[in-house]
Amino acid sequence: MSVSAVPAVPAVAADPSVCAPLAVLGRDVTVPLVTGGEVTYAALDYAASAPALQRVWDDVAAYAPYYGSVHRGAGYLSQLSTDLFENSRTTVAEFLDCREDDQVVFTRSTTDSLNLLAAALPAGCEVFVFETEHHASLLPWRDARVTYLDAPRTPDEAVHTLERALADRDPYGPALVCVTGASNVTGELWPVRELAAAAHAHGARIVLDAAQLAPHHPVSVRELDVDWVAFSGHKLYAPFGSGVLAGRSDWLREAEPYLAGGGASRKVARRPKEAGGGVDVEWHDTAARHEAGSPNVIGVYSIAAACKALTEAGFDELVARERYLIRKVREGLAEVPAVRVLSLFGDDAPRVGVISFVVDGWNSSHFAAALSAEYGIGVRDGLFCAHPLVRTLLGGETDEPGECGAPEAAPGEKSLNAIRVSFGAGTPDEHVERFVRAVKELVADGARWNYRTEDGRCVPDTSAAA
Repeated sequence: MSVSAVPAVPAVAADPSVCAPLAVLGRDVTVPLVTGGEVTYAALDYAASAPALQRVWDDVAAYAPYYGSVHRGAGYLSQLSTDLFENSRTTVAEFLDCREDDQVVFTRSTTDSLNLLAAALPAGCEVFVFETEHHASLLPWRDARVTYLDAPRTPDEAVHTLERALADRDPYGPALVCVTGASNVTGELWPVRELAAAAHAHGARIVLDAAQLAPHHPVSVRELDVDWVAFSGHKLYAPFGSGVLAGRSDWLREAEPYLAGGGASRKVARRPKEAGGGVDVEWHDTAARHEAGSPNVIGVYSIAAACKALTEAGFDELVARERYLIRKVREGLAEVPAVRVLSLFGDDAPRVGVISFVVDGWNSSHFAAALSAEYGIGVRDGLFCAHPLVRTLLGGETDEPGECGAPEAAPGEKSLNAIRVSFGAGTPDEHVERFVRAVKELVADGARWNYRTEDGRCVPDTSAAA
């Protein structure tokens, strides 16, 4: 069976000029090198937080003087802000190609979105989740019966594994499958459409963690046939800490509000004192039910602005350019025998601009520190909030050391961690070229500076050069 995760896009163009990098904040920032001098910063940690698009920043700056409270203010600025807030909801729904009766709920992040959905699960709901998930989608299901599925080694195996697990469940009870669209560790695309079909064939629903997929590929709720999708603004080139949960309204409408407070309540009335006092509450049955409190209007608008900017830039062109950069990085790393790129589905698997690897003879924190201090390149090292997956890929046991972002080993010591380079719509060629050159030089010649462990991280020793 052939599987696919997202709508087809054109093959990678040989000429990267088909799409220039999108303008992002920080593209001209210079940083000091421990070896002396300064260099333009190469931001290659998009999988953690992508830099804000200049277009998004400009849109937000244009709105900022008109900022006001939303939904109940009588003043002009409040009315304007309310329209902007609700129009942003429409923009996000269009970006995701939502169904007519879907709800778009604004949250703080992907993690917040999935915790909201977890709180809205019907009683007795079973949850099925692969061990390969980011902790945001692996951990929220604390009040449900959870089946953790082993890491598959092919997309077909992922579908078959889910089908076998669902076949053993109670066919009459509610069930939910949670799956990523693109791995935050390997960048590999998952067979979302086929997993959704398997879930629905067994009476289950499915939520898509699109935190790593949405910034790189178009995501259509209709085409993928998922019940919900969650993503974060800070990975979609939009700052300010907002997120989205979009999808079917019934479970959300029937659940208790995620937060109790103003905005979520339609009517609150005091009971007669002779009846014991207290209050009766009538909650909204719209998205407002789960958006209590004063919303992050600027954060919401920044997400909508990013959705518009990416759509207008053209995902076909953005995907083609990113594939060119992926090929550039992977071919460069392949020339270094000491480098091992981590993968579940193999070298030919389609992927987004997220690549994790280890280097023989190097502690991952030491290598990442040298990239930063000596080359002005920002990457990430650790377990990437996906501990079970990274340990599986590295062949480590669960009791071996290694924490997300805080390796315990000293420079030169082996650690159960990896290095992740990630990039996207704002990445210029020079950044990935510098990265590949730096990897080759560090492996061939070693670091040019001494490093030490401080608070669990490897940092340059400023007392002396190597």
